[in-house]
Amino acid sequence: MLETPQTLPSDPDELRAVAAQLHDLARSQALRIEKLEHQLAGHRKARFGSKSESLDQLAFDLHEDAEIADAAAAQQEEAGQVDDDKPGKRRHSRAPLPDHLERQSEVLSPGETCADCGGTMRALGEDVTQELEYIPGRFVVREIVRPRMACNCCEAFAQAPLPSRPIERGRAGPGLLAHVLVGKYCDHLPLYRQSEIYARDKVDLHRSTLTDWVGRSTALLAPLADYIGKQVRAGPALFADDTPVKMQIGGKTGKTQTARMWSYVRDERPWCGQAPPCAWYQFSVDRKGKHPAAHLAGYSGTVHADGFTGFNGLFGEGLASEQACMVHVRRKFVDVFERNGSTIARETIERIAGLYAVEKEARYKSPDERVALRQTRARPIFDELEEWLKSHLPKISGKTKLAEAIRYALSRIPKARAYLEDGRLELDNNICERSIRPLTLGRKNYLFMGSEGGGKAAAIAYTLIETARMNRVDPEAWLTWVLTHIADHKINRIDELAPWNWQPT
Repeated sequence: MLETPQTLPSDPDELRAVAAQLHDLARSQALRIEKLEHQLAGHRKARFGSKSESLDQLAFDLHEDAEIADAAAAQQEEAGQVDDDKPGKRRHSRAPLPDHLERQSEVLSPGETCADCGGTMRALGEDVTQELEYIPGRFVVREIVRPRMACNCCEAFAQAPLPSRPIERGRAGPGLLAHVLVGKYCDHLPLYRQSEIYARDKVDLHRSTLTDWVGRSTALLAPLADYIGKQVRAGPALFADDTPVKMQIGGKTGKTQTARMWSYVRDERPWCGQAPPCAWYQFSVDRKGKHPAAHLAGYSGTVHADGFTGFNGLFGEGLASEQACMVHVRRKFVDVFERNGSTIARETIERIAGLYAVEKEARYKSPDERVALRQTRARPIFDELEEWLKSHLPKISGKTKLAEAIRYALSRIPKARAYLEDGRLELDNNICERSIRPLTLGRKNYLFMGSEGGGKAAAIAYTLIETARMNRVDPEAWLTWVLTHIADHKINRIDELAPWNWQPT
């Protein structure tokens, strides 16, 4: 810092030198103050409202995702098991199902006539398999009664086979499994909270039991999530974004690392496309660019994305093309305007608003109509905005946040022009950002992923639930139907289980 002289020099040249030093110091300090004020405003905005729980405040054992991953792996191992007489060992114990719950019995009889000789069958006894089911608003116990029959003539034995169930030898019905999945990944209720809620109905379902069910259910539903991913990548354009999630490190309580959940969305409704909307999520332990490159390998359409350099590997000769997001451009000018009321920032926001006024009119029109409207009304606004920013950049200090916002805008605007020529593209990436909201709400409640496997199980659940919601399908009712049929469904007809093919009964 410049020291204040005890006596000012009398020589005019020396006075000018001191004044120049003071001017440079004041300018440097002003820029630093502006930068710090901008950072402080950002922190205040991010921290506005009540504080979320910290890891140190938790008294609960929130290792759900690690146990979900173990259950998913166990489900996959058992699915490949050949010897049905040697079931895999289950780790958790079972308490008797409460007597106060309603019983609904279903009798599966092999018939009254012997299939071998035609004689009359007599009853020898019966096997009763109980499963705990959930009908919205209440629990019931569904009983599958299978009488054991013997022929009076030839003593042949007969019994109806037990129908396939989502979890073999499990006690949860498809409706209850769907309810638990939707509770955790749609309504953002961690499993320990669900366990407490069920206890109020005098149904003892320990959190470890629920984690086992979630892991096995998501493993069973993985082929359907993969099919939705293929549908997302089959479109002419998709939307890509990512969000941070915390992942526990090696089972150590309180120690986490920042992982990522990637979201890829196909939504053709704004231009009257016929393909159903769908969202596909993928989990990774870091934010390296190799992950989106692997997720979208071979994709040659247009990807709507922000300026994250990790997406750069998607674009190039023979690869996908890029559509930049104008919301990210606008957001930087909004931050500057909210902090110091800059007239340049305000006018930039108003010019961008003109582009969105055109988009409001173009929504739900055909691609050709959208292009015609954009060329006539949006292109002049777009061109003037770019020239206007270029003309103002040399007039302001290059170290200010406003100059930073202008430089970012000028780097992204050329990559945003593609939407003017293609009616299937959008001006921003808001469609994908909306698909991130369930994750931001969920991570406030369950705080972190217990493991990489738990993150992948969450990606499967979010894929199915968000796709159902985009198609205006009740995710719980649809998942109940899927879990009822998927165990016996042929893998080459997995498309029949998609939410857009489901008809509620």
